[in-house]
Amino acid sequence: FAQLGAESEWRVANTKSIKETADQLGVELRFLDAQQKQDKQIEAVRKLIIQKVDVIGISPIVETGWEEVFREAKAAGIPIILSDRRAAVPEDLYATYLGSDFLEEGRNAGRVLAKLVNGEAKIVELVGTVGSAPANDRFKGFREIIKNYPGMKIIDSESGDFTRARGKEVMDTFLKQYGKTITAVYAHNDDMALGAIQAIENYGLKPGVDIKIVSIDASHGAFEAMIAGKLNATVECNPLLGPQFFDLALKVVNGDIVPKWVPSREGIFYPDNAAEILPGRKY
Repeated sequence: FAQLGAESEWRVANTKSIKETADQLGVELRFLDAQQKQDKQIEAVRKLIIQKVDVIGISPIVETGWEEVFREAKAAGIPIILSDRRAAVPEDLYATYLGSDFLEEGRNAGRVLAKLVNGEAKIVELVGTVGSAPANDRFKGFREIIKNYPGMKIIDSESGDFTRARGKEVMDTFLKQYGKTITAVYAHNDDMALGAIQAIENYGLKPGVDIKIVSIDASHGAFEAMIAGKLNATVECNPLLGPQFFDLALKVVNGDIVPKWVPSREGIFYPDNAAEILPGRKY
């Protein structure tokens, strides 16, 4: 498995799910972490090809730049399963994609925010890693919805790279530039939203009250922020893909036909019942 890194609570939970499921099933897992660098991830895939593994799982850090190494895997007879993130390659170069509908996550965030602000908002957007599938689609999906609300305007949009530290930095910059003009934040993941919450508090405003905030992932940190009244909603993106991943890997190795896309099941969460739901959450 060629993991892209450990940029967020989500990714840490995703890695844990992959590793724990491998242990439970007695699968020999070669796990490589690319530390947020595409060249390292491509190198990891090449290492796995040399090791003649049965299946390669990968969460591609960005969508483009994979065709050459995927062709190398195909030539070696090793199927690739895309997990959580897609790659912009011909469909015959991978067996299946297991993951979320990022476009729908963006749409859901737009729908939720529109209700929260009654269709009137000056929004700043914290974008995920530039060029990644979730950032691309969450960007598009959100805009599909808010174009129907003339009173909702995105006044600025910048990448926070899916990390809490960058989310805080970008939000600091937004607040210096626009101050109290900002009435809403749309964050492509919870970690960036949590960073933005810190920045808003440091600026002397109340997150979740003065500035409405909607994010994506539904991690523990987001539930805690909702319980504290600092986050208004989180759209789920499920990281616990280990069981589904290894089920698909076995089918692929056995030559079974699998769908080109296996979606994960997800919901939307709000502060009103966050305290009840949190104890049962696994990430």
